[in-house]
Amino acid sequence: MEGRRNCSTLIIILNSLSVSILQGFAKDFNITWAPDHTELLDNDQILELKLDNTSGSAFQSVNKFLFGNITMQIKLVPNNSAGTVTAYYLSSPWTVPDTHDELDFEFLGNLSGQPYILQTNVFANGTGGREQRLFLWFDPTTDFHTYGILWNHRQIVFSVDNVPIRLFTNNEVLGLAYPDHQPMNIYSSLWNGDQWATQGGRIKIDWAAAPFIATYTNYNLNACMAEDANALCASFAANNWWDGGAYQILSADQINKLRWVEQNYMVYDYCTDTKRYNVTPVECAQNSGGLA
Repeated sequence: MEGRRNCSTLIIILNSLSVSILQGFAKDFNITWAPDHTELLDNDQILELKLDNTSGSAFQSVNKFLFGNITMQIKLVPNNSAGTVTAYYLSSPWTVPDTHDELDFEFLGNLSGQPYILQTNVFANGTGGREQRLFLWFDPTTDFHTYGILWNHRQIVFSVDNVPIRLFTNNEVLGLAYPDHQPMNIYSSLWNGDQWATQGGRIKIDWAAAPFIATYTNYNLNACMAEDANALCASFAANNWWDGGAYQILSADQINKLRWVEQNYMVYDYCTDTKRYNVTPVECAQNSGGLA
């Protein structure tokens, strides 16, 4: 079953029958932490997460997904957001031993006037340690911006306002795990990360500025809804648009945009952290805008 959702409409395609149903955050997501620190507005089309000195808050999607294109418009905590972390990510259930998959956006707050840091990470079969950090080229607190993940059998593309900011390709032929068999929920949370989030934990949260609020709207879940890896819509045979030839590699324009981000806004890349990795991780050569 393939689901195409935005914040007001759900279209389910099942056996060639299309059904349109009015939707909103209350239908597609569950509050999983501190309902009294969340608020639904505009007929469920806007969701606010709040953080104060008593609690943060969180939500997750009702459904799991395996491949597709998932986007969310977010307006981040304004003003002095130092110490706050707004996390927006996809994850499969954690297991023991850990074999989960996860695709992360984490927005690390800062002092007023200082830029937000966006940290991304990829976990495959329980292995992460693939952090990249960049400054955003706009103020993400004054308006909504679109944060997306295109995920197919060949590649995962993280984007901001349709600009690719990170590429993670399928390198299973090199013996590396790739997230291709575990359906994931969508999660978001707003929480106190002042032990590490801002300048390595040197700057703490100013609770006098609370409540801190992150705002969400206009999500689009154009993806395969799946409970396991056997979902028909997750196979190549389903002929989903995200498995089309145009989405198997980045276009020349996309590579140029990714290179622009890497050259002008990236402030940390695990691939170049020689103190952490004595040998450059194998996948790094395949995941850069410098491949053109």
